[in-house]
Amino acid sequence: MIIKIKAGLSQDVIEQLTKKCEAFHINYLNEEFLITGAAVKELPEAVKEVAIENWVFQNDLQLASSAFLPVKREVKIGNVTIGGNTKNTVVIGGPCSVESLEQITQSTQFIKSLGLQVLRGGCYKPRTSPYSFQGMGLEGLKLLAKMRDEFGVAVITEARDATHIDEIIEYSDVIQVGAKAMYDQGILRACAKTQKTVLIKRGFGTTLQEFVQAAEFVLAGGNPNVVLCERGIRTFETGTRFTLDLCGVAWLKKYTNLPIILDPSHAMGYAYGIADLARACVAMGIDGLLIETHPTPKTAKSDASQQLDHTEFEAVINSLKPVALSVGHTIC
Repeated sequence: MIIKIKAGLSQDVIEQLTKKCEAFHINYLNEEFLITGAAVKELPEAVKEVAIENWVFQNDLQLASSAFLPVKREVKIGNVTIGGNTKNTVVIGGPCSVESLEQITQSTQFIKSLGLQVLRGGCYKPRTSPYSFQGMGLEGLKLLAKMRDEFGVAVITEARDATHIDEIIEYSDVIQVGAKAMYDQGILRACAKTQKTVLIKRGFGTTLQEFVQAAEFVLAGGNPNVVLCERGIRTFETGTRFTLDLCGVAWLKKYTNLPIILDPSHAMGYAYGIADLARACVAMGIDGLLIETHPTPKTAKSDASQQLDHTEFEAVINSLKPVALSVGHTIC
């Protein structure tokens, strides 16, 4: 249950009510809310005198639910605002991994030349094999920060686990919680304590409810700036790396109030299919795309097969603009 309480209550009173109701307390848009588990179906006696409005839910999809907020949340990705009624589709581009100063500088200059404003690059890589490139770590984060300072781009990078989440929060503008880290409550609870935008990727064996409940950890901790990212789920098909769940995206659009970004690069796993997938995503009127591009994909230290070269990436961006226009959106 979500309970909206009267304004002007002292912090001590709010803390007492929170404890009595075994609830979370958040301030959202200068209004005070208590959030209990969905098992609570009747207004607790302790808050009846201060409650203004309340919402009852069938399950623990609460703060993220369109039943609570029927209009999609507005969230900033760098200098771009997505969600709400903005009709913006932000394209986040960059290499799978930060590999060197030369490589990330070339990538940033290219992204800027296309008028894009958000750079992605992995520094702590959650690899399936211990023998694969594990990323540059803190050194890579500092290179991303250097790109932000020199070129004015916002940077997004992935947290592999909770051991370095504070570094990710310090150096990045958007914190990416990867598919393999989506269940890491240490990461989620740390993200809840900041007001930076958090992009949560769906695990490849994760149901839609589990996916959104990961977002609830961040929202319930007081950070309203959460974006969902569909990046493909594992099915019986082996011809592609994963299967991009556009049916799931339709469900998220209807039942949640969170902006939705899609990642066709990880879903397809091969460069040849990314342009078609990206156009299909944009046709759904989504809030953003995450597409990997590398100066020389054949030499990439991770996910070489799915990264577009700069010529291919520019062609994709140009092909997306008329599709976005047809559904009333703007590529930015």
